[in-house]
This record gives sequence, structure tokens and C-alpha cells, in this order.
Amino acid sequence: MGEIYVQYEYWVAAFQLTLAMLGMGATLRLDDFIDVFREPLAVSLGIAIQLLCVPLVAYLLVGYVSLEAGVAIGIGLIAAIPGGTTSNIFTYLARGNVPLSISITGVTTIACLLTTPFILGILSSEFMPNDFKMPTQRIIVDITLTLLLPLMAGMLIFGVAKKQAEWISIWSIRASLVGILLIVAGSASAGRLDIHAFGMDNLLFVTAFLTTIVLVSLLTCKFFQAVEQDCTAIQMEVVVRNVNLAILIKASMLPAAATDAEQVGDMVLFTVLLYGVLQMLIALILIVQGRRAITLTR
Repeated sequence: MGEIYVQYEYWVAAFQLTLAMLGMGATLRLDDFIDVFREPLAVSLGIAIQLLCVPLVAYLLVGYVSLEAGVAIGIGLIAAIPGGTTSNIFTYLARGNVPLSISITGVTTIACLLTTPFILGILSSEFMPNDFKMPTQRIIVDITLTLLLPLMAGMLIFGVAKKQAEWISIWSIRASLVGILLIVAGSASAGRLDIHAFGMDNLLFVTAFLTTIVLVSLLTCKFFQAVEQDCTAIQMEVVVRNVNLAILIKASMLPAAATDAEQVGDMVLFTVLLYGVLQMLIALILIVQGRRAITLTR
């Protein structure tokens, strides 16, 4: 299975992301994106943290800590991608401002067409193999075909066939979860997910990166006196990133079949998957905190 997966890694990642975005799009309305004009301060704050603060944290940490190339690239990739649409669901569970969460997700998802290649280039270029050339055009095409178009198609389905949109969303998301399982199982069977090879120091660094962006988002919200529900939504957007997109871009940049960059690519993949697990744990903490804060104010 491992050898077969290595050959089709990119297409498995593309399949998984396309279905995830189609499923999420089938739950959204155009009005959800118009909310950006109704809460300009909160949305602007969330977007600024996403596109400026998180990459800056990554730049400072990667620049001042000696890291293996794969881990540094993985952190750069995580910082460059937008928040994931799963954050909208988690914001709802945490009793946060859901329209704000959806607005930030929508804007950063559209913006990532330009911001992701730019930020990734700044953060990761020096750690790439000497003969590496950033596939900017391919990344833009990947984002368009597997993220933006499926999202728009899902929204169109929701607009013209609401009854069908519900089951399309449910089954698309379920199928995308199968894609995640294929990625994990395929990578593990190919010997690419080795916690001992990854190292405890690298694990702690990824944890430190996530902890730092959580604290930065919290302190920024407090400084600008954002209300509790807005702060919850912004923190969730910062923490829960589109790991699906990161896996696809990794497959495009450093395909497993490229043996000269295989070790670096494995470290990148492990970093992204590890962050995906850790972000879920932090999201659960934010859900508990958000629900408790709402209960105490009643």
C-alpha cells in the first residue's frame, strides 16, 4: 500500500480537499460573506492576526531556533495557509460569534490565492533543496481548483437546492474524512510517519509555535478590547488552520516520488499532521472556555 500511495499522494490530497470544501460550501450563503461589512473592526482584527501576526511569529521562531529543514518548511506552510472551515463549527460549539468566524474564513480563503505563495516563499525558501524552485503558479492553480471552485460550487448548490445541499454536505465531508485516513494510513505504511525520527525537540517546537499564536491572538484581542464572543471566534480562526490545503501544497512542492527531497518532505508532512492533531486539542479547550464564559455571564 505504501508504494501505491507514494505514487498517488497528490491526487489523494486533491480528492480530500475538494470534497471537504464542497461539503463546507454547501452549508454557506452569500450573506455569510457580506457580514464582513457589518463587523469591520472585528473582521479586520481577525484577518490581520491571520495574515500578519501568525507569519511574523513563524518568521521569528524559525529564524532564531535551529531546526531541521522539513520542520521549518512545515511551520512556514502552516503559517501561510488560511484558517480552516472547521473553525466555523468549533466557534458555534464554543458559543462564539459564528458570522464573524465565517466572514474571516471567507476572506482569508479568497486572499490565500495570493497570500499563501507569498508568505510561504518568504518563510521557507532558504530551507528548500538547492535546486528547488517555488511552484507559485501551480500552488495558485491548486488553490483555485481544489479550494475556491469547490467552495463556490457548494454555495451554488445550497442556493438552488437547499434540500439536496444538506446530504451533499454530509457525504462530501464524510468522504473527505476517508481521504484523511488514506493519507495517514498510506504515509504510515510507507514508513513516513516515524515519531522517533521526528524527535521530541521538534514535537515540542511545533507545540510551542501553536501555543505562541494562541497567546498572541488572545493578547491582541484583549488589547483591542474585543468582546468575548468575537475573541473566541478570532482565536478559533487562528488555531484551526486548513491542514487539508497544507497537505496538498506539500504534495505539490515536495512529492514523495522525488527521492532527493523525500526525507525533507516526510518531515514537512509529519509537522503538518502533528499540528492538525494539536490544533484539535486546543480547539477543545477553547470550546470549554467559551461555553463556560457564556454560562458565567448569564
